[in-house]
Amino acid sequence: MKALGLVCFLATVAVANGGDLLSQAPAKAASKQNRLEGDEKAQRAGAKLYSRECASCHGSSRQGLDNAPPLTQAGVSEAAPGALFWVLTNGSLHRGMPSFAHLPEARRWQIITFLQTGTK
Repeated sequence: MKALGLVCFLATVAVANGGDLLSQAPAKAASKQNRLEGDEKAQRAGAKLYSRECASCHGSSRQGLDNAPPLTQAGVSEAAPGALFWVLTNGSLHRGMPSFAHLPEARRWQIITFLQTGTK
């Protein structure tokens, strides 16, 4: 169930150029910086979390599977880290994505670090 929710989160991120959840992030949230950006340990931890939470729907190489979009798009890698964090934290019931606030904050940042800097 966690993977399904993350799929929905990442699906909304993948359409970042068309009035999606990322654009709904409040300015204060969107301006939040990822203190783990560039941290290799965080990237590796994020890769493990991705494998556990996301790969079943998005594929082991983030290529997208079935209805799950690829996560290799610029909309994900170039998004404001704070906006990604806001979407991951709040979810969107309207779009079928639950909140991932149950994951510790550091874990959410690790996933974002991997998505924005992880190898494809």
